[in-house]
Amino acid sequence: MIFAAAHYAALAVFVVACWGYGRAVLSRIDVPTPADVWLDAGMSVTLGIGLFICAFQALAIAGLFGMTGVLVLVVIGIGAAALQVPAWRRQLRERAAAAAFPSSWGADASMSWLDKAALAALALIALPALVAPLAPPAVFDELMYHLPYARMLAQTGALGIHDWLRYPWFPYNYNLLHSAALLVGDDVLPHLLSGLAGALSVAMVYRLGQQHTSRTLALVGATIWLGLGDYTSALIDMGVALFVLAGCVALWWWREAHVAKSAQATRWLCVAVFFFGVAAGCKYQALTFLPLVAVFVLWRERRPKVLAVALLCFLLPCIYWYARNAITTGDPFNPIGARLFGFTNWNAADYQNQFDDVKAHAAWPNLAIWGVVLAPFSPWFKRSAAVRAAFVFCAYSLIVWFVTSRYPRYMTASYPLVALMAALGWAAFFAAVAAGLRKAVLRIPSWPAWPRVGACVGGLLLVMLAVLSVQQTVKKVAMVSLTQATRDTFLRENVPGYEVMRYLREHPHGKLYQVALSEAIYYGPDEVWGDTLGPWRYSDFLAAPPDEMARKFASFGFGSLVVALPYVGALSSKPGFEKHFVPLYEKDGAKAYRILAGVP
Repeated sequence: MIFAAAHYAALAVFVVACWGYGRAVLSRIDVPTPADVWLDAGMSVTLGIGLFICAFQALAIAGLFGMTGVLVLVVIGIGAAALQVPAWRRQLRERAAAAAFPSSWGADASMSWLDKAALAALALIALPALVAPLAPPAVFDELMYHLPYARMLAQTGALGIHDWLRYPWFPYNYNLLHSAALLVGDDVLPHLLSGLAGALSVAMVYRLGQQHTSRTLALVGATIWLGLGDYTSALIDMGVALFVLAGCVALWWWREAHVAKSAQATRWLCVAVFFFGVAAGCKYQALTFLPLVAVFVLWRERRPKVLAVALLCFLLPCIYWYARNAITTGDPFNPIGARLFGFTNWNAADYQNQFDDVKAHAAWPNLAIWGVVLAPFSPWFKRSAAVRAAFVFCAYSLIVWFVTSRYPRYMTASYPLVALMAALGWAAFFAAVAAGLRKAVLRIPSWPAWPRVGACVGGLLLVMLAVLSVQQTVKKVAMVSLTQATRDTFLRENVPGYEVMRYLREHPHGKLYQVALSEAIYYGPDEVWGDTLGPWRYSDFLAAPPDEMARKFASFGFGSLVVALPYVGALSSKPGFEKHFVPLYEKDGAKAYRILAGVP
């Protein structure tokens, strides 16, 4: 409990600081009425996160990123929050009194049994999601490049291009937050930052659903998105989803302000595109939303001055990454723009292998979101322009995803609104099924037993969900490591090569080259080379005879080699291998060697 409380307390301090910055900015802009103070608060925290990212980026570009800068920014944010609290509390009382929207759960009207069931489902899914981030890092991509990049930034205090990573030129906006977390805490905090993005977007989906549809649908949409989210890793997909969602909300508020001819419309446009700019600085996939955003904006706004200001706000959080890539490699989208701009660290075979790998992992998205295709049959689709706009966004996202990758994780950025639209679609579907049963089977227009049948089915589903929730929570609790011994045990079971990588970190023998242990490099020395793609690809080093292999490794400064056990046989069976590669350490599926290049 102390472990969890300490980490969530640190996260709470960061949230307060983010809210302070975001609220200070948004309080200068009129929120469209009727307003929702809790949705406003979520937007404020999200804006604050974006401002933190920009500040960290500026410090890192200047080579000044470090503990002092992080703490100063947090303290200033808390001070800004303290100044905002009186006005916010007054606004909270005024809007609650006006009863435009509820200021707390269920404050507006008594909850129906459907509301209660949906709320219970949300709580049951939230339970394991609260525990999941507390586990040590053990997910492939976070160990391969997200956390290694964040650690290098935390150690050097400056943005760098690390060619030993698989993706040295990616935009790394959200990873700046991970670096700050590593400076002030441990490597569990980056998990909580990913979880924060998920929690904020879940809350925003609920408030949006309640504002534009009904409380039941809002709860179902929030539950679907909560169930789809990733709370066990330091991947950045949840952060991208949060900023894309916030960008869509701000765009809608801009549209309302623009229709009302409000003087604040341009400011909301700037806030909206800033959110999309932060997302584009986190992951290339966020760029796919820009054509739709451009059409939405240009349909209503064509003044060059306004568009220029908006473009500047979009570029502010992301231009560094793309300009740096263009200057250093000629490809602003390195490496995915290689066919257009030329190959640099990847060659044509690497490029094709990467896209073949994405295709190999193509799959249909989670069944829970399939209801999105039925959203147009919901009565809310006809009643609400916001719902129709959200459905257009979802349809566009699904088409782009299907055409480009069909890789399920690449849909994450769209999931918050897709989940809400799926709730509408499933409601329409089950309403049609119930109506069909009454008409075709029972032939009774109104059967008093229907509510009891629905309650029994809902109760049974909740019981099943409760069992699954408890099982998942117990499993997640078992992953939490309170001591170094339990952490080592967990990582040995879940990260192939962990023990050997840790040994080489504590006992370095020159630069380290790894084979088939990309998912363990975070636990090795600060820099670990070797990959299937890029300038340190396996095929360029391992195909030669042992003596040539050793000389080539030595010419690049490599002093040690670590190999996953399934590949040891293929290397050690080469004649003369034992003369140039001396065993150092072997454990848990990996073997390390000392490289001897000068042996005849």
